[in-house]
Amino acid sequence: MTDEDAAEARGWSRSRVRLGIAAVVLVLFVGAPFWAPLLLRHLSFFRVRKVEIVGARYVTAGDILDRLHVDTNTSVWDPTGPLERRLASHPQLRHVAVRRKLPGTLVVDVEENPPVALVATTDGMRAYDARGVALPIDLTKTPLDAPVLPRRDVGVLKLLGLLRSQAPALYDRVSEVRVVSADELLIDFDGTPVRAMRDVSADRLAEIDPVEDDLTRRGLHAAEIDLRYKDQVIARLP
Repeated sequence: MTDEDAAEARGWSRSRVRLGIAAVVLVLFVGAPFWAPLLLRHLSFFRVRKVEIVGARYVTAGDILDRLHVDTNTSVWDPTGPLERRLASHPQLRHVAVRRKLPGTLVVDVEENPPVALVATTDGMRAYDARGVALPIDLTKTPLDAPVLPRRDVGVLKLLGLLRSQAPALYDRVSEVRVVSADELLIDFDGTPVRAMRDVSADRLAEIDPVEDDLTRRGLHAAEIDLRYKDQVIARLP
């Protein structure tokens, strides 16, 4: 073998070594999301020392922490899926996401099912959401200003949920809703009774605003407003 051939062989050998190293680095880099947490979760530096809760208004921090069931032996690199599933069963929570803030903090982002009404039950007033589900809100500790229903009615609760999201200013005026017949509601808006059909929409209810504004300009106030008839808003005066 000539010196030139030997040099070429050595160069080829070095190239193979470099390619091999590059391949190993690439495999480690691509596989890092899988092996890195397995390695890092055993380091005490990444033990959970703090839990931050974002978005909670009615559900208590203590309730969330009890359901998370994490302690100082928990690593931030432990899978977050089981934590999210523990919280997802809470009736107050609509959506939950758990993320890491290194080195030792878990951040819990929650979106709640908001209460839309207070419903009279045999155990006193209970908060309900738009799904018709009773929420675990302790009204003695968390006062709630919401419309009152004499009994649970899923259709009415759904209507209040739509009103809360689509016309919040109008929702804030509702103090009570009563079912007066199979297809008819009586809704109290700041002391003004409004008669409507059970399938009334938020847009239809919003039609009372210009009527009340017109009456106010004339120094009048409606004793009752009737929305039961299509394309009509009937204001009955005292």
